[in-house]
Amino acid sequence: MAKKDIVAIGRVAIDLNSIEINRPMEETESFRKYVGGSPVNISVGASKLGLDVGIIANVSDDQHGRFAINYLNKVGVDTSQIAVDKEGHKIGLTFTEIKSPTESNILMYREEVADLYLQPQDVSEDYIKNAKNLLISGTALAKSPSREAVIKSLQIAKDNNVNVVFELDYRPYSWINEEETSLYYKLVAEQSDVIIGTRDEFDMIQSFKSLSDEEIAYKLFDYMPNLVVIKHGVQGSNAYKKDGNYYEGKAFKANVVKTFGAGDSYAAAFLYALVKGKPISTALKYGAASAAIVVSSHSSSEAMPSSLDIETLIEEQS
Repeated sequence: MAKKDIVAIGRVAIDLNSIEINRPMEETESFRKYVGGSPVNISVGASKLGLDVGIIANVSDDQHGRFAINYLNKVGVDTSQIAVDKEGHKIGLTFTEIKSPTESNILMYREEVADLYLQPQDVSEDYIKNAKNLLISGTALAKSPSREAVIKSLQIAKDNNVNVVFELDYRPYSWINEEETSLYYKLVAEQSDVIIGTRDEFDMIQSFKSLSDEEIAYKLFDYMPNLVVIKHGVQGSNAYKKDGNYYEGKAFKANVVKTFGAGDSYAAAFLYALVKGKPISTALKYGAASAAIVVSSHSSSEAMPSSLDIETLIEEQS
């Protein structure tokens, strides 16, 4: 069997995006349902770009869980490793408020959610061994038993020379405190090969808060990482290689509808470019162009672009 390009592990959720744009949620009465969650969005984006992608996750045994699995099957993400919760845990719900192109808010329902009850025994060694990249989402580290399931997946990947990508995906509502976040983020970051996150997310590792981007990268290069990507929104992104090379990525202009979804679309296209053997400078352009496309759309998962969409935008704004 050909190896999967990416196997993701972590959160599957339901996004309920406000249809009534430019209104506060208190006045909003209609929402559209999408499948969401950072590792899901990245998986969907990578699959739409043509990569062979699978996901390890736990979903509720109800209509929302089936909705998520059906959608992922439709867009070509392998769902064979999605467990269906047998203990009554429900899938997480994310309500999004789109007040203006620059003010979008997220209201998450994350109490006892199914994704944080992914069990270590639900993680297949053979499935991860048959992958080129394991994508770990930071939110999956927030609670047990999901935390142990992720650490098991990390150990399998390291034992079998599978490239580990850590997408920081910090969601404060899932964590007890910042000290706990720092502990587990640092633990996984030091054992990953590629780390992607916003500067605010990197600052969740407490010892990084006073450091420059470059200093953060070189702290991590003392351990396993060989590529660190630190994003700064409309200011672009910085990528550092262990060999000393540095790359600066610029943001693309966008007709912004909402501000969420940018990070997941960035990661999907960036990883696609790396898998396809493109230079890091090109991967940064792919990530930024994909982010610009998704923030110009109402959804996150369904708005993930094709490679033609990305290349067209890059050419138009070059």
